[in-house]
Amino acid sequence: MSWLPFLAYFFGGFFLANALPHVVSGMMGRPFQSPFAKPPGEGLSSSTINVLWGFFNNAVGYLLVCHVGDFQLRNTAHIVSLGAGALLISLFSARHFGRFHGGHDAAKRS
Repeated sequence: MSWLPFLAYFFGGFFLANALPHVVSGMMGRPFQSPFAKPPGEGLSSSTINVLWGFFNNAVGYLLVCHVGDFQLRNTAHIVSLGAGALLISLFSARHFGRFHGGHDAAKRS
């Protein structure tokens, strides 16, 4: 099998996991960082922008996972590829946004 579907599943997991904080924050009516804030990724965007950004991420993740190759939930290699992308963006987000929301990295500096 070609490596391209595995790359698509990796980025599919990346986009699907990235959708979660945006959709949840938006649904709770809370502003959150987004690429559209000023400065990008640091300033806050409205809850509406975050819902839209989250749903865009969901759509991209869906297309990468469900329309590239033949993704199988029971295929360990497929799940590992998707999970690795989700884990990578989750760890990055924890470190990056921890600076703004009192996460682990902020506690180290105190």
